[in-house]
Parts: sequence; structure tokens; C-alpha cells
Amino acid sequence: MVGHAMVHTYELSIPILMTIWLLEFSTTTAVLGAVVALGYGLFGIGALPGGLLVDRFGSRVLISACLAGMGLSFLALSLAPNIVGVAVALSLWGATASVYHPAGLTLISNGVEERGRGFAYHGMAGNVGIAGGPLLTAVLLLAFDWRIVSIILAVPALIAAIVGLTITFDPTAAVELTDGERERRPPSSPGEFISETRRLFTIGFLLVFVIVSFNGLYYRGVLTFLPDLLGDFLTAAIGDVQPGIFDPDSPLAEEFDLAQYLYAGLLLVGIGGQYLGGRLTDLIEPERGLIIMLTSLTIIGLLFVPAAGTGLWGLLGISFILGFALFAMQPLTQATIARYSMPESRGLSFGYTYLAIFGIGALGAAVVGTVLTYGSASLVFIVLAGCAVSGALFAIALVTRE
Repeated sequence: MVGHAMVHTYELSIPILMTIWLLEFSTTTAVLGAVVALGYGLFGIGALPGGLLVDRFGSRVLISACLAGMGLSFLALSLAPNIVGVAVALSLWGATASVYHPAGLTLISNGVEERGRGFAYHGMAGNVGIAGGPLLTAVLLLAFDWRIVSIILAVPALIAAIVGLTITFDPTAAVELTDGERERRPPSSPGEFISETRRLFTIGFLLVFVIVSFNGLYYRGVLTFLPDLLGDFLTAAIGDVQPGIFDPDSPLAEEFDLAQYLYAGLLLVGIGGQYLGGRLTDLIEPERGLIIMLTSLTIIGLLFVPAAGTGLWGLLGISFILGFALFAMQPLTQATIARYSMPESRGLSFGYTYLAIFGIGALGAAVVGTVLTYGSASLVFIVLAGCAVSGALFAIALVTRE
């Protein structure tokens, strides 16, 4: 849970820092979207080799290495002289952060008997980081330069990495493995890797892979530029509120951005979504839950701009509904992956699916950045709704297949 909170603290502090990088480095949303997509892409691509490492070395070592690498990457970010330096630091972050989800989710799948409840609490911890990361970043930016903020953010991960090395646990407490399964070693050659991949990719798992890819596009696409979008919607709804809170000439007035706090509130609401999604996995088949939530995300995508255009209360309502539904997906997704994979190769299964969620999904940042550069916010949410409805159709195929 601590590792999950830290991963998402860093992940979701990046969109807040992007609002500053746009001005400091005089770049466009398209260029910055591509730079961020590089780091987020490695976050996903690295999940596959990360999953292989988890099956070989176990979760504890991998989670501690992940935390140490993320802390060092944000130290490097504080030294970035230009947009290229930002790209290098974010790439380091993405590569090291990528091993977390295969490690953490393998541990829960194989080590926690009440899997749905475990995914729920694990997800809630992630949302503490998801909401706390941007909120902490926004608050720190009121008092410090963004480079100092990057250094401050690096410290907790480095401490957590050291603490993590002292922890031991039984990683297979919730599964009964045969002697053959316990002795089974992860692939150590290209041929063995291909053979294990073929064994894993049943029709059911392939459908799950496609579903989580579309969910990843929606997730990354909507969250990356949401602070900027919310700022535009807030200005249209209530105007510029800064002069009414601070002295217009004070540094706080210059740095204060109400949209960043609305963004953090949206992410905080996701804690409730994580709990609901986790509990649903104990009540219904998780793949049926995916149909419900992806349909909801489709409707939210189509209604977001019209609802936000009705005024402040409409914007708040649709934003919080989005936050709740977006994160209710995650425990359902994780339980579905576990349902369609094998315990002895669970690291590989989560490696593949998080390659899809965060690797393929990273294209969502580039797509949304491009649409915003050449199109409109309305078009962005129509594209996102298309991703959700595509995922829902594949989820229906998963449930109804013979």
C-alpha cells in the first residue's frame, strides 16, 4: 500500500508541474504531451520485463528498487536545464516505476486470501497518492520553485525504499501451488519466454489485454491535461478568483491555481471509487463489473463538456462523478486479470496487462495533447468516450464468449 501510494504520488504530480513547464520552457502542448508520453510509455513498457523479474526475484526487492529509482529520478528532474532534460528525467522515472504494479499486484493476487478487499485497500492507498501527489505539489509550489519541489518530493520514496528492505512476508499465502508449480522457473531464454507467453494468452486473456488497453488510453488521456481543462472551465464558470483571495501583486496570487485543487479533489473522490470497485469484485464477476463501469465512463465522456458548461455546480458534479467512476475500474480490472491468468506466472500476466494500461495507454497523453492543439475540449471527450465504448464492447465479448 505504501509503494502504491508513492508510485501515484509521482505519477500525478507530473500534470501539475506541466502547467509550469509549458511557460518556463516555451513549448506547446503537443511537444510537452509527447515528452510526458515518453515517460508514461516507459512506465507501461517496463511492466513486462518487470513482471519477469518479479517471478524470478519476488516482490519485496522489486518494490524497494522501484522506490529508490523514482526518488533518484525526481532528483534528476530538479536539475533539468531544458525540455530535453525533463524528458530524460521522466524516462528514468517511467522505467523504474514500471516494476511496481507487477510486483504489488502479484503479491496481492497470491498472498491475500480476500482478494477483492485487498485490491480495494491497495487501490485506496494508490488514490491517497493520486490525490495527495498533485495536492502536495500544488501547495509546495505556493512557497517554492518547482525545482525545490522536485527535491522535496524525492525524499519520501528514498526513505520508503530503505524501510522496504527490512520487511519480510509470505508471497504465496493465498494460493496452493503444486510441487511442479513451485519449482517452475520464469523464462530465461527467448524461446521459453515465447512459450510462456503462448501459454498465458488464451482467448480470455487476450480480450482482457484489449480491454485494459482502451481503459489505459482513457485514463492517461483524461488525467494528463485535466488541470488545464479544468482551469478553462472554471474561468468560464466563475471568472478569475485569484484577486479575491490574495493581494493581486503577491507571489501567492501568481502561483495560486484553483483548478489544481479541483483536480486534487476529483482524485480524492477516487478513493471511494476504489473501495466500491474492490467490493464489487466480491459480489459479481469482475468482467461484468467492467461492462458497467466502461459504459458509465462512455456516458461521462459525452456529458462532461455540456455539464461543465452549465456552471460551477455542474462542473463540480461531473468532475467528481468522473473521479469516482475512473478509479472504480481499477480493482475490477486487477481482479479480472487475476481471474484469467495463472498463479505461477502472475508477474508476467500483470507485466503484459500493465504494458497495455500504461504503455499503450500513454498514447492517450499524446492524442489528447494533439487534439487540444488543433481541436477543442469537446472533441477530446468524444475521443475518450470512443475509447470507453470500445472497451465495453470487448468486455461484453469476454462475458458472452462460449
